Amino acid sequence: MKNLVLILCFMLSTGYIIAQEKTISGTITTAGDGLPLPGASVIIKGSSIGAQTDFDGKYKLKANVGDIIMVSYIGMQTQNVTIGSGVIYDIALESDNALDEVIVVGYGTSSRDGYTHYSKPRPTLASKLSGKVSGVSVTNSNGTPGTSSNIVIRGTASANSKKPLYILNGKPISENEFRNIKADKIKHIEILNARQGNTVYGYEGTKGVIILRTKGHKNKINFDDIDNFLNESYTQIEENTFKRTQLAALSTFSIDVDKAGYSNVRRMINNGETIPPNAVKLEEMVNYFNYNYPQPTDEHPFSINTEVVTTPWHKDTQLVRIGLQGKTYDNDKLPASNLTFLIDVSGSMGSQNKLPLLKSAFKLLVNQLREKDKVSIVVYAGAAGVVLEPTSGDKKQTILAALDNLNSGGSTAGGAGIELAYKLAEKNFKKTGNNRVILATDGDFNVGASGDNEMQALIEEKRKSGVFLSVLGFGYGNYKDSKLEILADKGNGNHAYIDNMQEAQKVFGKEFGGTLFTIAKDVKIQVEFNPKKVQAYRLIGYENRLLADEDFVDDTKDAGELGSGHTVTALYEIIPTGVKSHYLKKVPDLKYTKSEVASHYDDELFTVKFRYKNPNEDKSIEMIHIQENKISEASNDMNFASAVALFGMQLRHSKYSNNTSSSKVLELAEGGRGDDKDGYRAEFIRLVKSYDNIN
Repeated sequence: MKNLVLILCFMLSTGYIIAQEKTISGTITTAGDGLPLPGASVIIKGSSIGAQTDFDGKYKLKANVGDIIMVSYIGMQTQNVTIGSGVIYDIALESDNALDEVIVVGYGTSSRDGYTHYSKPRPTLASKLSGKVSGVSVTNSNGTPGTSSNIVIRGTASANSKKPLYILNGKPISENEFRNIKADKIKHIEILNARQGNTVYGYEGTKGVIILRTKGHKNKINFDDIDNFLNESYTQIEENTFKRTQLAALSTFSIDVDKAGYSNVRRMINNGETIPPNAVKLEEMVNYFNYNYPQPTDEHPFSINTEVVTTPWHKDTQLVRIGLQGKTYDNDKLPASNLTFLIDVSGSMGSQNKLPLLKSAFKLLVNQLREKDKVSIVVYAGAAGVVLEPTSGDKKQTILAALDNLNSGGSTAGGAGIELAYKLAEKNFKKTGNNRVILATDGDFNVGASGDNEMQALIEEKRKSGVFLSVLGFGYGNYKDSKLEILADKGNGNHAYIDNMQEAQKVFGKEFGGTLFTIAKDVKIQVEFNPKKVQAYRLIGYENRLLADEDFVDDTKDAGELGSGHTVTALYEIIPTGVKSHYLKKVPDLKYTKSEVASHYDDELFTVKFRYKNPNEDKSIEMIHIQENKISEASNDMNFASAVALFGMQLRHSKYSNNTSSSKVLELAEGGRGDDKDGYRAEFIRLVKSYDNIN
């Protein structure tokens, strides 16, 4: 009888516990800056049941009241939380201060008179790691003096079995190559822990990364030849100069929503590479970030916003900000999409940060597709072919399986791939839908139509079909930014550079609508400055987007496209009338032409005109906005945009940066950080500090 009672009690208690099982969820962040931690581990203590956080740091799993969940992340302190009556458990992890130790053991050997003894250690690369970063252990492989060292960047469960990734002057090298480098040749060493390595280099960086730069690496390379050194290509940029308003009152350019320039520069800084000036596109750096512009309230698809402040880096000039805010549409209200993935599977795409990263990135897009959307996949290497006929968005497993089966190999017939992709897109064209080819490549075309001019002619012909183009760049070392920029520019599309999964999440997750749905095309801006108030002006960036003044009213001239929710920001630096400036040289008086300035408009600084077309129309619509002659206190957004522009000018070694130090960049960025709910501005601040530390 007693045993029966015990059994019944056990069964009842078991049933009670089971009845208390529930689904818990939450967000894992860093305690320091509140940023989400993707890939954090959440495990029920004493079991194998657990979950991993997604790209926004969110998790979900089933647990019982009284269970203890262990939350861990590389380089952070593990935290235990007991499950109570609640269902939401947001957890902030502290940095692991226990990893603030560096252990360096070095030995040198010499032999004399038949005896071996231990001499004073010679400087080695291992010794140069001393004090550089937390959690680095450098020991001998078997503890015996004279043997090779083990270098381990701690932070994973079985650290002693893991070897770090070595990067020399921006390129991966083997461990043997690393050990053969003479210590006195190294100028700079940077260590990335497993978390940072994973962010920058993907899986290969999850064992930690040791980044090395040799002495003279930066100075010995002529900036004019840097593109060839990297085997990367960038369009030549001739920086905009100041123009006198009385000689050229109009400034005309196409908008640019491309953001590849910023993520590409970020990759170079994280890799410790020298940055080619032509890779620094100021407008793409500024436009990488969203700004707090109001949504449009009239019939036009975007709102217009202007602001004028004293230039933060030059007290005698003023800084003008012109901002557009595209109308935002919820993803479920976007029209049906006819998408053709055009994927480069040539041999140059074989590295981890190319095709493997590409496939993972496209999966983020596939998971957001709806039943009414259609996807086709075209690949190209030595030849082009269709690997997936148009497939409904609800057949996700079919689409994902087609992506998983892709492998790299062969030469690169980019032109043939574009021809086939557009042919498939046109065949399945949706009249009231979003028709788009999404090209993913490193741009290293070498078969058929492959030159910049050939690719431009091809894509200009294809855009007549009404199919838009998105261009996604991957990889480094042979990245052809110039080709991809041309394709996006001439193909009525946008250009992004994806260097890690966080950037993929930004492009395909947070900015899904803007990436895929165009709300206005051929958007042009023309600014007329009032010569009574503005002596001279210069457009900051947009050098590759300048238009002739007469192009503004010519509806046959191609210009940029604006997507759902996209913002566009342009900055001008202006010299007020009457201010002396060393930027302006004396100009001879004109003999035949006399400029007369209108006697009124004393209260106007400039007039800005916009022309755009609706996506399915060929006639443009004009909007006009007048800026009063009024200086205001800089807003958070103005401060931050100024910081990004100034940092870009410093990277380009621009004479217009006025020799301003990086501390000014940080001051502006910190002052303009604002809410920063996604952490992109905080990332920029860390990037500036990182660049400052190695230069």
